This record gives sequence, C-alpha cells and structure tokens, in this order.
Amino acid sequence: MQFGTPCWIDLATTDPKASRDFYGGLFGWQYRANTSGGYVTALADDVPAAGFYRAPDTETNNAWTLYLAVRDGRRTAERVVQLGGRIVMPPQRFDSQGSLLVAADPAGATVGFWQPDGGWPFATGTRGEFRWAELNTWDGDAADKFYVDLFGYQLEQIGDGIEFDYTTWTLPGARTPVLGRMTFGSDFPPGSVPHWMVHFEVGEALGTDEAAVLAVRLGGRLLSEPANSPFGRFSVVEDPSGTAFTLIDTSNRYTPHAPTEDELGSANDDPYDD
Repeated sequence: MQFGTPCWIDLATTDPKASRDFYGGLFGWQYRANTSGGYVTALADDVPAAGFYRAPDTETNNAWTLYLAVRDGRRTAERVVQLGGRIVMPPQRFDSQGSLLVAADPAGATVGFWQPDGGWPFATGTRGEFRWAELNTWDGDAADKFYVDLFGYQLEQIGDGIEFDYTTWTLPGARTPVLGRMTFGSDFPPGSVPHWMVHFEVGEALGTDEAAVLAVRLGGRLLSEPANSPFGRFSVVEDPSGTAFTLIDTSNRYTPHAPTEDELGSANDDPYDD
C-alpha cells in the first residue's frame, strides 16, 4: 500500500441496520461482523469495501471518514499537530491489522490515518466500491499546504482558482491524482462544515441516473441532479441518516467539444467575400 493513498472508509451512523440496508440495496454489499466492538465490514465481491459502526450519542458529524495510508502513526500524529491540525483519536492498535488515528485538519475536516500491518485489502474501482474523494473546505490554500507538508503531493489547479477552485493531488513521480480539494463556492451555505466527499463507482451497466433513482427509492435524498464532468457522470445524494456522498460512472466522461472548421465555417465566412 502506497503512503499517502486512500486505504479505507467508514461511517459512524445512529442507525447501523438502516445504513446497512440502504447501502446493501444500492451497491449489493454483503456484511461481516467483527468479533468485538460492534464494527461491521461491508464486502464488495468478498473484498472489504467500507466499515460501519454505531455513532456515539455526541456524534454530530454525518460524513464518511476517509483514511490515508501512513508509515508511522505516532509520527503522523506529531506532524498533524505541528502543522496546525488536531488529534481526535490518538493512535490505537487493532488486532493484527495495524494502528489508526483520527484527526481534524486546520480547517476542521475529519480525516483518518492508517498504518497497516502487511497487506490490507480495500475494494476500489468497480460498482459499489470507492473511486475518489475530495476535500470540501473554506480555505483551499491552507488545506493544500497541510496535506502537501504531510505527504509531498504535487498540486494541479484544474479550475480558474477563483470561481471554481479545485486542485488535484498527485504523489511524487506518479501520473494519476489520488485525491482532490475543492473550495466551497458562493452556492454553499455559510455554515457548511469542511468534510471529505467520498465518491462511489456505479459502473456503466447501472449508470448514474439509475443509481440516483435507486438511492431515492431506498430512502435517500437527491442533492444534485446527475450531471456530466471530465471525471464521469455524477450525482450527489444523501443517505437516510443525512450523510452525503457522490455516485459516479467514470465510464461516462464528458470531454468538451472543440468545434471543427466546418462547424465554424458559417461564422468565419466573410459576407463581403465574393
């Protein structure tokens, strides 16, 4: 597992059964209960895809938690504090699986860090599996600096940096970005809480439109109509507990069309040219 890459996601929910029923119906997940602690692992084609556990009574953050792979959990905790973050849960070991910690970045978004022991299976890329995550925050520059200082990501601005401020983060020497960061725009409510938005692949066979309809039938709520993007056709939905996430079909990507000379011909024709 590569340092700085997403390696797990889980959800604290006030109604674990309702959440399992919703995501099971949407993605076809099966479930495996852990021997202790009430933690349940979702399986996509028998590969671990996500985790669920009952939220504490004081839990107010309805969001999927993203975990990033690290080499040394204790050293990561020290760096988080040095860089202006806050430790929510200090490093803890779990059986033979490794150790994890949970922190809040300087803008307040919750993020987990996982130091795995040996191999760690995490289903990604096909239907019902993790595909992408982006940090939604009010201070994009501060977020970029914090995570770059932690992992050495290389940044690329894919928006205009003003009206649409979106950067992708790529590990040194790699070609494909591993994460994204979006600054809240004027269309977001002033009290929006910084968070990681998790994207789940729905696949070409189902498609984003049908997946969104299915999510609503299962008790979810549509937050944004399906739309095209260079990354794939996507839609933001909310599960019955109020947790938002994104459905995406990465096979259905939108490429802006550059008009051909023939298409521009009528506009380029000189009406006075005989």
